[in-house]
Amino acid sequence: MRDHQSTTPRYTPRYSIVVPFHDEQESVRELHHRLSEVMGGRFEPVEFVYVDDQSSDATPQVLAEIAEEDPRVSVLRLKRNYGQTTALAAGFDFASGDVIISMDGDLQHDPADIPRMLETFESTGCDIVSGWREKRVDNFLLRRVPSRVANWLMAKLSGVNIHDFGTTFKVYRREIIKDIHLYGEMHRFIPALASWNGAKVAEVPIHNIERPEGKSHYGIGRTVRVLFDLITVRFLLRYMTRPLHFFGPTGLLGMFVGGAILLGLLAEKVFFGTSIFLDHGPLMILAMMLCLFGVQLLAVGLMGELLMRTHFESRLSPLYRIERLISSSHMPDSSGPAGSKSLAAGRTGR
Repeated sequence: MRDHQSTTPRYTPRYSIVVPFHDEQESVRELHHRLSEVMGGRFEPVEFVYVDDQSSDATPQVLAEIAEEDPRVSVLRLKRNYGQTTALAAGFDFASGDVIISMDGDLQHDPADIPRMLETFESTGCDIVSGWREKRVDNFLLRRVPSRVANWLMAKLSGVNIHDFGTTFKVYRREIIKDIHLYGEMHRFIPALASWNGAKVAEVPIHNIERPEGKSHYGIGRTVRVLFDLITVRFLLRYMTRPLHFFGPTGLLGMFVGGAILLGLLAEKVFFGTSIFLDHGPLMILAMMLCLFGVQLLAVGLMGELLMRTHFESRLSPLYRIERLISSSHMPDSSGPAGSKSLAAGRTGR
């Protein structure tokens, strides 16, 4: 296999195809053949970035053979099986095209859909084109119903109005996907995370082909984890820059209710001589717990604010992104701090 660390690419590709593989020895060659037919000529120059997520079958050998035969192919083999999100992140980091296309390696995505997706990408000027499996062939109860519910929740919680978050088949503008740090199982939330930076998302119906083996290597067992990821994304989109706004109201409510109960008990003790411990012991304990709960939530919110302040003051790139600059004057001097910030604002990649 070619050593990409020691050689210089002969050209800068316009398009990059990123495909993660895990035990897909039967489909590797067929997928590359179909991709080559679709991308050849009309969509040149193109590169193919194939990520082997530590397959245990003959996938690494097949990928190595393809890389030797086709100079446009780069193969990344991960040290261990990290999962689909990390495999995609590795491919995105390595890809050098202005337009990056991701898809699955099990032949469930039809490369023939790529021209239509790219046409929408170019004609609408959007930043992401997401495939929509409008007519799914998966099991109705085990796959389609949970997917429909999950997609509805994702659309409502993220504010991105698309039908299919789960598909890997998407087209990205380079600066958008390079600016998103993927971890966990966040690849399905890329449109939502990108929208936080103002990315425009379009959706195109795609063919949903039944897997040749009838089985996904990244199975339904992750469904429960998706619910936790939903909560994480919702928090990141709404409260990442202001965590105290999330913890503060509940904390203040707990302190107010607990304090009101304690004041009422104190007044009853002062004016009527009631034994608080004997007559209202459980209520007093509840009030104290509410006050403590409120203080703890406020403390967590303040700690979050401090962490966010440290994060944003130490990051090299600014929080905002500039879509277009219109100016009749000359560019500011980049030698000073102000100029550095202006140039940093113009950088949209990592």
